[in-house]
Order: sequence, then structure tokens, then C-alpha cells
Amino acid sequence: MRHVLSAVVQNQPGVLAQISGMLASRGFNIDSLAVGATEVPEMARMTFVVRGDDSELEQVRKQLGKVVTVVRVMDISSEDFVERDLMLIKVKSSAQQRVEISLMVEMFRARVVDITHDTLVIEVSGTEGKIEAFIELMRPYGIIELSRTGRIALVRGSLTEGPKA
Repeated sequence: MRHVLSAVVQNQPGVLAQISGMLASRGFNIDSLAVGATEVPEMARMTFVVRGDDSELEQVRKQLGKVVTVVRVMDISSEDFVERDLMLIKVKSSAQQRVEISLMVEMFRARVVDITHDTLVIEVSGTEGKIEAFIELMRPYGIIELSRTGRIALVRGSLTEGPKA
């Protein structure tokens, strides 16, 4: 089962290595990981996606909660949450293909962020499914490179409190 974990941690060196090491030592592969500062500068939010059964993940969540630098860990998979991923993708593009690609960019509410004579760099944000669908549409044109962020997510409404300083 796919789990989206959200952890509020102290924003200091080594926290990412400590948490990712703990997950790896328990045999979990991290499918997606994003870390960034929160509205409280001393805190960071880590959002990671892992696969495993509920009981295994509950143990990991409890162990993460014991780490000194971790303020709070939630498995938000069963909550109503908003998630986004960001991708930059560079595709081959002749002058004739630009109109066709631009229509797809518009339909996906994406945007072209760089153009050269033979390439386009496109920024796409959205759910994992949207990102995957856009990649598949771009394959016939020739994907030169792509880079994706990890997933970020927040629970809808006022279920959780923000980080505490």
C-alpha cells in the first residue's frame, strides 16, 4: 500500500539523512521525497511516499516520532489531502511541432519556460497521474531530459496544526 507521510522536523543539518537512513534500515524504499522550510523558519516539512503494509508503517511512524529532531509525523494517506509534484521536461521540438506541443501544454495547464531552435522546456505541476500522462504524451517528440520534485502534500481543512517553534 502507498503511504504519504508528512513530518515536521527541526530545520537543521542531518535530519534528512537520519530519517531516510531509518526508513532504509527497515527495508523501505522512498518513492518520493521533498523537504522544505515551513511558515516557522526553525522547522521544515518532509513529505515522503513509501510502500508497505499498515502495521509496518505504523511502527516506522512511531520510531520516527522518537527521533529528537522530529516534532510530528503523520501518515496522511487516509486523510483528505492535496498533493502536488513539479516537473521540468525538455523535449525536441521543430518549428512545425511547436503548435501541437503548445496545445498540449495549454490543455495540461502547464507552461513553456524556455525555447531554443530545437527544444522546449516545459513546467508541469499536479498530481502524479497528471505528470505521468504528460510524460507519455511527450515521448513521441523525444524527451531529452526531465527532472521532478518529490511530492508535497497538506491535509485539507484544519485537521492538523502548523509546526511549533
